[in-house]
Parts: sequence; structure tokens; C-alpha cells
Amino acid sequence: MRLYESVFIARQDVSSTQVEAMADEFAGIITSTGGSIKKREYWGLRTLAYRIKKNRKGHYVMFNMETDSETLKEYERIMGLNEDVLRFMNIRIEEVDEAPSIMMQSKSERPSRGPRDDDRRDDRPRSDDKPETSHADASAGDSTEATEKEEA
Repeated sequence: MRLYESVFIARQDVSSTQVEAMADEFAGIITSTGGSIKKREYWGLRTLAYRIKKNRKGHYVMFNMETDSETLKEYERIMGLNEDVLRFMNIRIEEVDEAPSIMMQSKSERPSRGPRDDDRRDDRPRSDDKPETSHADASAGDSTEATEKEEA
């Protein structure tokens, strides 16, 4: 048996108790054939990056499970038939991380990102660092150069 991570997104108009019932049904498919659910997390109702089937939000649920490939195919088939499931993705993993996933950690618990590597460098001039000459000074300089050329 292999380890898999599975995430599915349920429609926004389904209640959280119905989502839990769906998750129980999907977990039953895995456990009925000898597989096991190692970890299960409900990530809540979250905003989608783009609209999926006219939905702007969805209930996210994640499983870490151990099962064989035949059971995984049946699990995917049933998820595809369920009208309340907008999207799902299953990936094979090497080991199950027992700690809460990054989605379950609060903002204060998450590891901080390093310094941002943006395009701005300290040696480049910034837009607020304008040259000292004004537009009027530049036009005056052009007229003196023209008179000097006429004299020569």
C-alpha cells in the first residue's frame, strides 16, 4: 500500500456538516478495502482563486491516507460522480507529516518568509530621487549653447 494526500473542494452552498458527511463517505471507501486514513483536516470555507462552476468559494478537506491503487481509482471515480465536489487532487507522498498542515496553522505560528527579493536595488535611482536641475534650467542651458555656436 502507498501513501497519498488527497484534497477536495466542495461547493459553497453545502453546509459544513454535509461536507463532514461527504468526507466520512469518502473515508469509508478507503477503510472498507483495508486502507487507512492517517490524517484528516477540514480547512474551512475559503475563497477560490477563480470561479469554478459559478462558485467563488469552496469547502476544503484534506486526507492523508494509505491505500492501494485499485481503491484509489474507485475513490476518484466516486468523487467525480459527486455533484457537490468541484475539484479534487490526489498525489503520492513518501511519508505523512504528523504536524498540522500549513493551512491549519495560524498566521503567528507559520514560519516567516525571508527578505523579499524584489527588483529594486539600492544602487538604482528611485523615482523620488530627481536630478537637481529643473525644466526651466535645462531650457536656459540650451539657449546659451545656441548663442555660443552662432558667435563662432
